[in-house]
This record gives sequence, C-alpha cells and structure tokens, in this order.
Amino acid sequence: MKKLIKNATILTMESNRLVKGDIGIEKDRISFIGKMPDHFDPEYEIDARNHMVMPGMINAHSHGAMSLLRNYADDIPFWEWLTEKVWPIEAKMNSNDVYWGTMISIAEMIRSGTTAYADMYFHSEETAKASLEAGIRCSIAKGLVGSSEEDEQRMADTRTLYKEWNGAGDGIISVMAGPHAPYTCDASFLGKVMNLSDELNIPIHIHLSESEKEIEESIKKHGKSPIAHVHSLGLFKHHVLAAHCVYLMPGDIQLLREENIYVAHNPLSNLKLGNGIASIHEMKEAGVNIALGTDSSCSNNNLNLFEEMKMASLLAKGKTTDSTVLSAFETLQMATKNGARALNLEESIGVLKVGGKADLILINMDQPHWYPHQNLISSLVYSSHGSDVETVIINGKVVMEKKEFKTIDLEKIKYESKKIVERIY
Repeated sequence: MKKLIKNATILTMESNRLVKGDIGIEKDRISFIGKMPDHFDPEYEIDARNHMVMPGMINAHSHGAMSLLRNYADDIPFWEWLTEKVWPIEAKMNSNDVYWGTMISIAEMIRSGTTAYADMYFHSEETAKASLEAGIRCSIAKGLVGSSEEDEQRMADTRTLYKEWNGAGDGIISVMAGPHAPYTCDASFLGKVMNLSDELNIPIHIHLSESEKEIEESIKKHGKSPIAHVHSLGLFKHHVLAAHCVYLMPGDIQLLREENIYVAHNPLSNLKLGNGIASIHEMKEAGVNIALGTDSSCSNNNLNLFEEMKMASLLAKGKTTDSTVLSAFETLQMATKNGARALNLEESIGVLKVGGKADLILINMDQPHWYPHQNLISSLVYSSHGSDVETVIINGKVVMEKKEFKTIDLEKIKYESKKIVERIY
C-alpha cells in the first residue's frame, strides 16, 4: 500500500536541517521526501500539519517484561535491589508472564515514539512473539548466566532463538547473544558466547561497568576493570552493545573507542539506582558511539526516551559545568542514528532517507510547551513530552494513529498484567 504523509515539518536526522514537505511510503520503505512526484497515487493519507515527522526513537537497552515489576523495588541500594528483590521474583515468572509484561512495555514505548528496542531477558521467544504481534522492531537477546553444567544448553537455546526468530516479520526481529555481565559469566562461558557470536554472525549485548561494586570486585579478582577484563578475553573483537559503562578506569575509554564498542547510556536508571553518572562527554569526545536506553521499568520507572534525552543532555552539562556540551541535536542522534548503529541496523533505520525503512513518528507541535516555535530541535529535547507523539509507523505499517493503537489490545494487556501481579507478588 502506498501511504502519503503530507504538509509535514521533516527532520531526517541526516542533518539538523528541517524541511517542509511530504513523505511517501511504499510497502516498508520511504519512496520520497519533499515534493510528491506526479506518478505517486497514495491509498492512505495522513495530514501532518503542525506535526514534526522524524525517525522513530531507538531504545538501546531494555528488559521489557520487567514492566510487571514497576514500582516494586524502589529506593534501595543496587545490589540489594538486584539480589534480594529482582532475582527472587523473576524466579516466579513464566513464559506467559514475559509475554504480557513485554506487551505492557511495547504499548508504553509505542505511545512515546519508540519504534525499535534492544531487549535482554529470559523466555526471549515470548519477547519476539509480542514484538511481532505489535509490529515493533526488536533486537532480542536471551539473558545468559554462566554455569558450567548448563553452558551448552544455554548456547543451544540462543541457536534455537536465532533459527526461529532472526529475520522474522520481514526483518523486524533480530537476535543478539546476551551474556548478562562479567560478574555472572566467567571467562570460559564468555568464550563460548564469543564462539556463538562468530557462528551465527550476531552482535553481543552485555551489561558492563554498571556499579562501583562491580569495578571493585573486578579489580580484586582480575586485577583490571570489567572493560579491560572482557577486552583481554577477546570480547571486543565482536560487535558489542555495552549497557551502562558508568565507572571507568584510565584506559577504558580508549579501549571502547579503539574497538568500536557501542555504549547504551541509561541516565535515569543509573541515577535511580544510585549508580552514578556516566562520563558521556568524555566518551563522545573520544569518538565512542553512544546510544540511549531506558533499562527496565523496575529501575527507571518508565520507558520514555524523551525523558532520557533531556536528562542525558542536562547531566552532561552539569557534570562538566559546561552548558555547551551534548547539544540538543547530538542528543537526538543518540536516540536515533546512534541507536541504529548499536543494534547493527544503521543501513535501514535511524534516519529518514529514500530507500530506508519507514520507521517514523509524528509529533504534535501545536502544544503550549512548544510555543513559540523558535528552535524546534531544542523543543524536541528540552520541552517536548513523549505524550506529544500521535502517530507511529514501523516498517511501513501504522501501529498507532492519533494515539489509537492499531495492533494491540491495551485493555486486554492491562487485565492480564494485573492477574500476573496478583500471583507473583
């Protein structure tokens, strides 16, 4: 079906220039940007007057099913949060729970303009199933924890996930290997993950240098930082999406840059868990590719990348006491094209371009907090809300129009989630 988005203010993210015009979509791809050609005969039209059209947001690190744990473990230290609250309740969750928990997150993400996300969790086939049904782009990783007696089975599980889901839904589902973290995966286990990455030609998604305790224990055990440790094992020879990277030792940033590691910055989650403020400006100045993530609803407690953008920029300015660092446009790049690179999808998403995938959002600029329309890019980062998103198109398919979901039953999702919480809490 040919679709026309007309009368739009367009931000392609290939530059910071805004253009007025139309966008044509044929099947899953953008066919033109600007003036509609004479031969284009749309079957579906969307009037984008007073709306900005831009690439969909990309959430580079999340745990979707943890929406079921929203507000469950607040205001406690990170290791207590993880070991005494999160892991015990996750042990009660089954595959059906993961499906519905992921669906809650998908609804929240679509509502706030996220069109693609990287997810690490267990029962990942349910994450894939929910994403496919909702029509959202997802790069899934089955969370892997090292345990010698079960190593081969866990590698086999990821092989099965890859065989059954990689490329599903006309490519909206992709698969990564997902070793949880260096402190839960020993060197032998990480070696098997690397072999699996080579075998399937898939990226690796891992938590890295998230907390001060992680750094201290790594130095005590390995004599080096977590980043230097996994580098010494050869992990960085692969495409690696490293979540957090908050606590850095001398030389860590150089390793991240030299090995072309993709960092997922999760500012709100890091703050809420008391895990500090990442040195984003220093990494960016060194040339590290930095994307944005939300982490989970149990540590954030929402999945709104508009909030993450503003917080990321303001934290960088505050930490460096330099208001010029991490500009609005640079922050937008983190939420779009840098996220596409991190997910190994930069050829198809992250910018609006002819021939690229039609993953885009329409944002209502006719709101009090947008006026006066003096600098629309600044408005996006510093004054807009996720709720300003009105229409979302993913892979050429309209999944939300004028805030109405087209692919999911929100009332059913809420009903099922309440039943699950009554059982597991």
